[in-house]
Amino acid sequence: MDLKECGYSLANRKQMRKKSIHPCQSTDKDVIKEAHAENLMTNLSNAYASDLLPSKEGKDLTKCFLLRVVNILLHYIEKTFDDKSKILDFHHPHQLLEGLDGFDLELSDHPESLEQLLVDCTDTLKYGVKTGHPRYFNQLSSGLDVIGLAGEWLTATANTNMFTYEIAPVFTVMETVLLKKMCGIIGWRETEADGIFSPGGSISNLYGILVARYKQYPEIKARGMAVLPCIVLFVSEQGHYSIKKAAATLGIGTDNVIEVKCDERGKMIPAELEKNILQAKRKGQTPFCVVATAGSTVFGAFDPLHDIADICETHKLWMHVDAAWGGGLLLSRKHSCRLSGIERADSVTWNPHKLMGVPLQCSALLTREKGLLGACNQMQAEYLFQPDKVYNINFDTGDKTIQCGRHVDVFKLWLMWKAKGTYGFEVQIDRYMELAKYFYKVLKKKDNFKLVFDAEPEFTNVCFWYFPPRLKHIPKSFERDQELQKIAPKIKAQMIVEGTAMLSYQPCGDKVNFFRMVFSNPATRQTDVDYLIDEIQRLGKDL
Repeated sequence: MDLKECGYSLANRKQMRKKSIHPCQSTDKDVIKEAHAENLMTNLSNAYASDLLPSKEGKDLTKCFLLRVVNILLHYIEKTFDDKSKILDFHHPHQLLEGLDGFDLELSDHPESLEQLLVDCTDTLKYGVKTGHPRYFNQLSSGLDVIGLAGEWLTATANTNMFTYEIAPVFTVMETVLLKKMCGIIGWRETEADGIFSPGGSISNLYGILVARYKQYPEIKARGMAVLPCIVLFVSEQGHYSIKKAAATLGIGTDNVIEVKCDERGKMIPAELEKNILQAKRKGQTPFCVVATAGSTVFGAFDPLHDIADICETHKLWMHVDAAWGGGLLLSRKHSCRLSGIERADSVTWNPHKLMGVPLQCSALLTREKGLLGACNQMQAEYLFQPDKVYNINFDTGDKTIQCGRHVDVFKLWLMWKAKGTYGFEVQIDRYMELAKYFYKVLKKKDNFKLVFDAEPEFTNVCFWYFPPRLKHIPKSFERDQELQKIAPKIKAQMIVEGTAMLSYQPCGDKVNFFRMVFSNPATRQTDVDYLIDEIQRLGKDL
């Protein structure tokens, strides 16, 4: 049944039924039922969720409703990839709360019709952000992969939980296959490594710190933090804020996260790490973990992993690598050298929903030591993890996690890997790197743009300032920086209002607000890069 047919199928069936009815048959009941069904199909204003499957007569109506939903989604996808369409139709929060053109977010005690639900679906997309738009550069995760989208649709249709093979037989095995593949790419022996998919990089980083602490102090699981010394961990000053959140959540405390100085490109300085470790020991603190970053959020910096691994080995510390952003670079033979040394890590965070373009969310925590996740987290709930099941219970992976219910995040990644192959991901990632290089070279030639770093970018992050004509020739000073600080927010605000493009900005240390461009969107082309530069100049020239 296609979209055109769904409005007429019942009418056609009614005609056929009339032709086949014997004159003596009593059909009043059937005719009434058919007429009611036809009315619902042609006018969803009179149809409700209770009329859909599993309602006895809900099959055709369900098809019609879902086909209309698909039509809404296809229209949105087409607009998403149209560079002439707006990225968003911006409204302030209070406007959405008050209601827009019949789009009411308030919830009623009574059901609304399927027709109204379709209107609500349309409006939800209308007032959202097209994150797959070629000129959306705002986050590390962007783009819309159609294969990944199909995978997400199938996942939602299956609607199962990842805690046991019993209820997710295909998905749990897929997870094992993917984890082995990713561990092998890192450089670990697949039979000895382990991992789990989690709800985002912040949770994966939390897992890394959790197992690091358990490895050193297994008594923590039963007896708590009171039996431990004052433990501390180390992360670069450009590391992700989730490390401090994890420390707060795990009872370690944010004061016991020691930030290590970085060089001018945002990389951790190994000598500073060594110094910080020795200082902590002299204070009576007990170091247990170092978090290295492979692809920092703002600058796209890669910490020197070999040097950090040497220090961790010397001091017998767990080495966790946050490669949430940069992990995908391992798939590029040309650029994977930036992560040299990652194979020496004890655990790694890798987010396929970033550089690899998998729809949100898709993150993995990978560990070099098999069984550690289970030992750290398992509670052996008897109603889920019975030891005498009919199948190999090693595939009941739910007890390795801190969650019970766990969303299926693996299928869309598996399907995309089947569609692209490892080499397809490599081509995609290499193209992002080329776009970053192109963008850098264009900006380098323009006197009204200034790069935060003069050297070529080592990742897809390119950080820069735009100088309006009135600030262009003013020497650097506190007063000029105070004015420059206002430029990026004003330009971005106007971009959002007009819906023409989106990219991020932020201050960092002594650097006032600057733009951060990232490339992770497969729809972006050089023409979109050129457009962005022109748009910044158009919006900023009179500021």
